[in-house]
Amino acid sequence: MTDPTAAPPTDYASYPSLVDRTVFITGGADGIGAGMVEQFVRQGSRVGFADINAAKAAETLARCAATDPRHVPRFYEVDLVDIAALQQVMATAQADLGGITVLVNNAASDDRHTWQEMTPEYWNDRLDTNLRHYFFAIQAVAPGMIEAGNGSIINIGSSSYMMQEDFFPGYAIAKSGVEGITRTLARTFGPDNIRVNTVLPGWVATERQLTKWWSPEGEEGTLRDQAIKRRIYPAEFAQMVLFLAADDGAACTAQQFLVDGGRR
Repeated sequence: MTDPTAAPPTDYASYPSLVDRTVFITGGADGIGAGMVEQFVRQGSRVGFADINAAKAAETLARCAATDPRHVPRFYEVDLVDIAALQQVMATAQADLGGITVLVNNAASDDRHTWQEMTPEYWNDRLDTNLRHYFFAIQAVAPGMIEAGNGSIINIGSSSYMMQEDFFPGYAIAKSGVEGITRTLARTFGPDNIRVNTVLPGWVATERQLTKWWSPEGEEGTLRDQAIKRRIYPAEFAQMVLFLAADDGAACTAQQFLVDGGRR
């Protein structure tokens, strides 16, 4: 059976500057994150990724090993809400990989909820899960990037707040804060040749989306709103991230890049 989350076969670009480049991705076990892990492996990068879901991570590692056994990524099991644990993992990963010059902040949870259901505790949970760890992951890798004299930090946002989607206010509000991190720290780290950008997905056909949130009516509405009348896939989304991680994107910083099929 055809994998509904797999993009049609495509000869994507190869970036010589990504060969052996050290890359760390949060939330890399499945979905968009796994798509990025696999695409960096195809580039010959040295990849580490963190996630709480060890079972899904094992599947991603197996796919990577089948693609290129020379560049199997390293997996670090961690709950990113635990900042002390995240900091320990980041230190270990930097030692394992020989420093980190590309950081992709991706881990998030788009669980549905209403504004009426929101409690102070769940509000904090949404910010902790979808925003707080971005900053502390950057804080962990920035000294090494400064010492190296270069780096690329790519924060994965969400077009949901821009489209005024209201079925997960805690998530959308947290994701709007990603742009604040990007623009503020792009200015901070620019003199050190470190770039900071945001890439925002629209509706990407991941296993989670198709299993938990998909409906015929929902997809019909999404495709109606998109200029490109088809699904967007994780491997396609990853191509923008690869460009920004490579030297080809060296002049890009403090920017938002939408990968959403032209959705309005």
